[in-house]
Parts: sequence; C-alpha cells; structure tokens
Amino acid sequence: MSDEIAEMGPVDYLIVEFPGNHMTGEGFPLLVDLVDRGIIRLIDLVFVRKDTDGSVTVMELTDLDGDGDLDLAIFEGASSGVLDEDDIEEAAHAVEPGNSAGIVIYENLWAAPLAAALRRGGAQVVDSGRIPVQQLVETLEALEAAETGAGM
Repeated sequence: MSDEIAEMGPVDYLIVEFPGNHMTGEGFPLLVDLVDRGIIRLIDLVFVRKDTDGSVTVMELTDLDGDGDLDLAIFEGASSGVLDEDDIEEAAHAVEPGNSAGIVIYENLWAAPLAAALRRGGAQVVDSGRIPVQQLVETLEALEAAETGAGM
C-alpha cells in the first residue's frame, strides 16, 4: 500500500437530488468552505440530469443552469476518474425522472489520522453506513412521545 493511500481518511459518496432540475447554489459555498478548511477533499464531482424518458446526461460543471454564467468553475478538475459511466448510471437509479443530481465522492480528511492509526494497528472497517436525518428525528420524537406518555 502506498504511503499516500495508507494515510487517507474514509471515502464517502453522496447523491444529492435537485427536484425539477432546480439548483439554488446555496450549498456550493459551503462545499468550498469544507474543502478550504481541510475537512474534506473532493475526489469526484459530477452532475447529471435524468430526463422524463429515463435517459441520463452528464452536465458540464461550469454552467448548470444554462444562463451563460460560470456557476461551478471552481470545481472544474474535481474529477479523478473514480466515477465511470457505469457508476454514474447506477447512481442515476436513485434519481427521479425530470430531476438532476450531484454525485460527490470525497475523502474525510478530518478522520485521516485516526484511520491511518487504526490501519497501522491492523484494524479495518468491516461496515459503515449513514442514518438519514429524517429517520433520526422520527426516532427521537417517538422516544420523547413514549417518555411523555409513560410519565402520565
């Protein structure tokens, strides 16, 4: 294993759907901030549009809304080639027709020292996952309701 890979943090992906192909751009400065502060490293960033017939088109990062302004020129070059056509097609299955999506692969730089130390000690990640925020909120609300009901 190369030294660079041995020192890497966990790598995650996100598929963020934009209903009706409507992107406000509000999240882009926050993504730039995460990169600038060294919290994450972008490995790949691809935007796709899924037409109503189910066909998928990769969109250029520079002008996503078609108004002629360079919306995401700062992210040009955030393409390692890790995402190939098959990956993009598979990710597009999660997107409803008529919508667009951003597919982001990123390294969690904040966790790199811990991950490297664990690997040096022979540990390995055997599973990982995410709890959707809405699911967590619903669970906490149900627990609170149960506690309130039990106290009556």
